[in-house]
Amino acid sequence: MTEWTRLPDLASRAVGGGVVWANDELFAERENLIKPAEPVYQTYTFGHKGQIYDGWETRRRREAGVDQAVIRLGMPGVVRGIVVDTAFFKGNYPPFCWVEGAQAEGYPTADEITEWFPLVERSALKGDEKHHFDVAEGRRVTHVRLTIDPDGGVARLRVHGEPVADPRLLVPGIDLAALENGAVVTGCSNMFYSSPNNLIAPGQATVMGEGWETARRRDDGNDWVSVKLAAPGVVQLVELDTSHFKGNAPGWASVSGCDERTDPDAWFDVLPRTRLQPDTRHRFVVDSVEATHVRLDIYPDGGMARLRVLGTPTADGAAHLRSLWTKSSS
Repeated sequence: MTEWTRLPDLASRAVGGGVVWANDELFAERENLIKPAEPVYQTYTFGHKGQIYDGWETRRRREAGVDQAVIRLGMPGVVRGIVVDTAFFKGNYPPFCWVEGAQAEGYPTADEITEWFPLVERSALKGDEKHHFDVAEGRRVTHVRLTIDPDGGVARLRVHGEPVADPRLLVPGIDLAALENGAVVTGCSNMFYSSPNNLIAPGQATVMGEGWETARRRDDGNDWVSVKLAAPGVVQLVELDTSHFKGNAPGWASVSGCDERTDPDAWFDVLPRTRLQPDTRHRFVVDSVEATHVRLDIYPDGGMARLRVLGTPTADGAAHLRSLWTKSSS
């Protein structure tokens, strides 16, 4: 076994990876590339586009060119090896592929990433086989681009490496908005498809139904959720996770806060209105500010998997948590 296969798969859906773009996915969806499970195959399972494959498959090209998919790593890091798996693609695998990496700030769209560097040079592929490629590049990678030449199907792409965290996101404290820590949803504009309590539930959402989703708005307003934090605290980082929401993610969002200890009606910006990407875990460092409540506004509507508000309880906030524990434990 290649030693680097013991390292985590930085692109896996299980750690928050996402396939943000592909130029073609007519026969099989691009998202299959990063499914954690091994690919499977069932004979005579036909959909309206033909045999159903557990992978990414493009149409047959009738002109010169290549097909591509861009993957946002769930855990950016240094890539040590890549597996291109053509399992069950026998007469429809691509003859060649190559893989590039990028180091991008924030949450760009695929076409906003303009600088790519090679991870795997143009290499020959075989059908129904796992191809292991060593990677020598030592730079931190946030996105990879898989190119297949000229077309065909790839079951899985594994990007093994060592996670490298952005130190700006390593803030101390707890999730002040976590349901399990005592936060409470105090208001919501719409919960047609699912409860806003899902927003602050433990763990990552595994499907769209485990998030909060509103009905489609047909007016000029926007949807929102308000949350009483588990304790008064100094907010330092906000996470807005649109995982699994692809055609129905909000276009933008903002987070405001208030401190009921001083003025419950004085709301202030925690995170100004910010563009969001579909199916993406966004993490934003914010100016440290004390709050007892936060309000998430999404524009105009849509779905959100999780809201996290990381920070440190104030002195009275910590005392409040200790008091709750003491009263309920006696």
